[in-house]
Amino acid sequence: MKIAEFSQERLEKAANVLKAIAHPIRIHIVSLLHENTRMNVSELLEIIQIDQGLLSHHLINMKDKGILACEREGKNIYYSLKETAIVGVLECMKNCKL
Repeated sequence: MKIAEFSQERLEKAANVLKAIAHPIRIHIVSLLHENTRMNVSELLEIIQIDQGLLSHHLINMKDKGILACEREGKNIYYSLKETAIVGVLECMKNCKL
């Protein structure tokens, strides 16, 4: 399928998904959740090593845009990929000469 053959709705959805992950920390989060299926904030913080407020900001943003799902278990909130097709986009980007 050529890009010109996409419907306006599909183009807008694609743009919104790309905007939702257009940050190195967000790409890192998506990559980690792809590898680990689901993780809580503490597990993500241990690996990414950024301020908890900044991590929460990125997680909430991606959840609100439909990229992530979250599930509460006691005091922990576990995040997982809701929009798994985004992994294919990242794989393509990894293979591109940027």
